[in-house]
Amino acid sequence: MPTSTPNVQLRAWRNEHHLSRAQMADRLNATPIGIAERLACDEERIRHWEAGEVSWPQSAYRLALTQLTGLQPEDLGFRPNRRGQSQLVEATVMPMDALRAEAELYGTMELAQQLQASDVGNSTLEALAEAVDLLCRAYPVVPAATLRDRTQKRLAQVTRLLSGRLTLDQHRELLVITGWLTALLGCIHYDLGEREEAETARRTAYEMGRQVGHGELMAWSYEMAAWFALVEGRYHDVVTAARIGQATAGETSAMVQLTLQEARGLARIGDRREADKALTRGAAALARLPIPTNPDHHFVFDHAKWLFYAATAYTWLEDNDRAEEHALETIQIHTRPDGTSNAPMRIADAHIDLGIIHARRGNLDAAVEQGLAAFDIERKSLTDLVNRAADLDRILRQRYRRETLFGEFHERYINAKHALTTRRADTLD
Repeated sequence: MPTSTPNVQLRAWRNEHHLSRAQMADRLNATPIGIAERLACDEERIRHWEAGEVSWPQSAYRLALTQLTGLQPEDLGFRPNRRGQSQLVEATVMPMDALRAEAELYGTMELAQQLQASDVGNSTLEALAEAVDLLCRAYPVVPAATLRDRTQKRLAQVTRLLSGRLTLDQHRELLVITGWLTALLGCIHYDLGEREEAETARRTAYEMGRQVGHGELMAWSYEMAAWFALVEGRYHDVVTAARIGQATAGETSAMVQLTLQEARGLARIGDRREADKALTRGAAALARLPIPTNPDHHFVFDHAKWLFYAATAYTWLEDNDRAEEHALETIQIHTRPDGTSNAPMRIADAHIDLGIIHARRGNLDAAVEQGLAAFDIERKSLTDLVNRAADLDRILRQRYRRETLFGEFHERYINAKHALTTRRADTLD
């Protein structure tokens, strides 16, 4: 599991210009400075740069990059004199522990007493905000039904406080806290196939953000709308919702994710040129944000997530080599030495991407192996997984419908689809 922060700006430039790493290396060597200095750039050096293992290349390579791209190194994701700053931040509370930490926070006598009171102090609001952060950080790994029940319980407790004695500032802060909880709940509902509840929560979160002028919360509600539309096959609506949300997002994680959702919607439509541009804009927006201290937080966009989104976009654009590159790195980045993952839902989608790529290349065994691996992952967004698995099932059915291996995958897909339709995710355990 790598510890450096991926350089997504450099990768985005290479992707937009349709270059492999080897091709980019050759072009760097062919620049005026490359010829003069006899540079020996190769595919492996580009890989090290893109992985974030080198934050500031040697001067000759920096000049070659500028001559090739027309951009300064800083605009390609490089940063001088930041030794150690490119390392991914290690969280003090791991996602699996976040739910327990949240319960302990609520279990303290002081907070429990304050939640029963008719007025709210600033310390209560700080504790509530911390509790919401912990719930958002539990999202990647805690079973959706478990997290839904806990979030609903906390939301009911917090909502009661809105009728207490509050200053205007406290009322605003409590609305923001309630809005984040509601947005989180909407995402969990959608994971479980509870679409009406998810849309109600999304609209409520938007309204709370609108009441207090919280642009980021409003932007995330548009991101949810874009996500819902993507899963439901309304691809032009994805692009529309993503672009509207960007108008309120500011320089936040919401802006990055909305831009990447726009890219995925464009990829589904088949607009390669605009999808590449959106991926590049997303990389630039991400570069303007500090490296997150809690990248597992559901409403925080981290650099590894850019790779994950790009993998799916290029899968839909049928750029198999580029999609495979990003999908494999997504799995590598999120797999711990013991085989567990800090982002199992991303890994599940990456396995589907790889399954589709193998199917296109005529490798049925590998395609089914990757597809089944996606279903074997414990924490899943059932709605998203069924939608992605449908893509793989479709191509397998078209090419291998008489093969026994196809039947094996198809059965798992149908079982998952039935669990989603009947709202019985537990039947997949």
